[in-house]
Amino acid sequence: MELKKGNFWALLPLIIFIVIYFSSSLILNDFYAVSALVVFMIAFIVAMLQFPKVSFDKKMKIFSENAGEQTILLMVLIFLFAGAFGQLGTAVGAVESTVNLALTYLPSSFIIVGFFLVACFISISIGTSVGTVVTLAPIAVEMERVIPGSLALLLGAIVGGAMFGDNLSFISDTTIAATRTQNVDMKSKFKTNFLIVLPAAVISIIIYFYLSQGLAVPDFSHKELPFDVITIIPYILVFGLSIWGLNVLWSLVIGIISFLLLGVFYIDLPFVDLVGSINQGFTGMFELSILCLIIGGVVGVIRYNGGLDFIIYHITRNIRSKKGAEISIAALTVLANITLANNTITILIVGKIAKEISNFHQLTPKRVASILDTASCFTQGMLPYGAQILAALAVTKLGQTTNLTLSPIAIIGNLFYPFLTGLCLVLYILFNKTSSKVSGN
Repeated sequence: MELKKGNFWALLPLIIFIVIYFSSSLILNDFYAVSALVVFMIAFIVAMLQFPKVSFDKKMKIFSENAGEQTILLMVLIFLFAGAFGQLGTAVGAVESTVNLALTYLPSSFIIVGFFLVACFISISIGTSVGTVVTLAPIAVEMERVIPGSLALLLGAIVGGAMFGDNLSFISDTTIAATRTQNVDMKSKFKTNFLIVLPAAVISIIIYFYLSQGLAVPDFSHKELPFDVITIIPYILVFGLSIWGLNVLWSLVIGIISFLLLGVFYIDLPFVDLVGSINQGFTGMFELSILCLIIGGVVGVIRYNGGLDFIIYHITRNIRSKKGAEISIAALTVLANITLANNTITILIVGKIAKEISNFHQLTPKRVASILDTASCFTQGMLPYGAQILAALAVTKLGQTTNLTLSPIAIIGNLFYPFLTGLCLVLYILFNKTSSKVSGN
C-alpha cells in the first residue's frame, strides 16, 4: 500500500486549536479556564473557510457524516450514562461509604498504601480521576494534622491511584474514547491494559509501604466512620457485569436502576431528587459530549483535505515494524497530552490518526486502545498543570491546617505509579509479542 503525502495546510484548524488553547492557558495560568469547546468552535470555522474550491455544502456534509458516525454517537451515550451513574453514587452516599469502609478496616501501617488502593477502587468505580482526587484529598489534608510532613506522599498516592482507575475503569471517558476510536470491546482492552499496569501498581504498593514505615501513623480502626456496604453494591455490579462481557451501556443502565432502587426503597430519598441527580450527571457530560461531535466532524474535514494523510505519512514513512508503529502512536499521544493537558481530548484527537496507523500496519486494536489510554493517563498524571495535581493543590488551600505550602513538584516527586506506568508501557511495546491478526480482540 502506497502512503499519501497529504496536505499540511489541512491541519490548520487543529494547529489553531492547539495554539489558542495552549497559549491562553499559559497566560491565564490555568489549563481549564478556557473551554476547549469554545476553541474548537473556532477551529470549526477555520475548517469551513479553508479550501474555498470545496463548497460549504460539501464541507458540512463531510462534517455531519463524521460527527454523526456510530462510534461517536455511542460514545456520547456512554458519557451521558456514566455521568448519571457517577452523580447518583454521590447522591446515595456510595463514595463516602467506600472511603470510610476502607479507612475503618485499614491497618495503620498500611495507611499510605491504603490511600493508593482506595483511590484505585474509587476511580475504577466512578470513572473519574479528578473526582477521586477531590474526594480523597481533604482526608489527606486532615492526615497532615496528625502526621506532619506526610501530605505530599499522601497526595502522590491519591493522584497515582486515581490515574490507575481512570486508565482501567469501564466508565472512564478515556477508556470509552480509546475503545470506541479503535472499535474494540472494553473487556478485551481491560485485559490487555491490566497486564501493562499491574507491575507498576505492585511496585508502587511496595514503595509506599516502605516509605510509610518511617511515619507515626495513627490507627483509624477505633474511629466511628459511617459507612453502608449496601450502597457500594452498584459499583461492584457495574464493574462485574462489564468484566463478564456485558456491553458497558447496559451495565451502566443496570447500575443506574440499582442506585435508583437503593435511593427510593433503602435510603428513602425523594425520587424527584434522584431524577435531578441524573439530570445533573447528564449536564456534567454535556460539554464533553458536544465536544466529541465537533471533534469528530472537524477531524473528518481535516481528513478529507489530506491532513491525516500528512501526519500518517511523516510518522510512519520510516517505520519498518509493528513495534515502531506502536511507539509512534504512544509518542504522538504523549506529545498531544503535554500540549492539551487533557487526556480525553488527546485520545479523541489522536484516536483517528492511531486507527489509520493501526490499519496500515495491521496492529491489534486492543493493544492500540491500551497504548492510547495508558500513554495519555500516565502523562496527564504527571503534568504540574494537569487537572489532577491542580485539584489536589486546590484542596490543600481549602484545608484548615495552617502554613500549608505545597508545590506541584512536591507531589510529582511522589508520583511513583505514573512514572512506573510509562516505563511498563515502553517495556510492553518493546518486549511483548505483537499479533499479526487484525481483530477487535
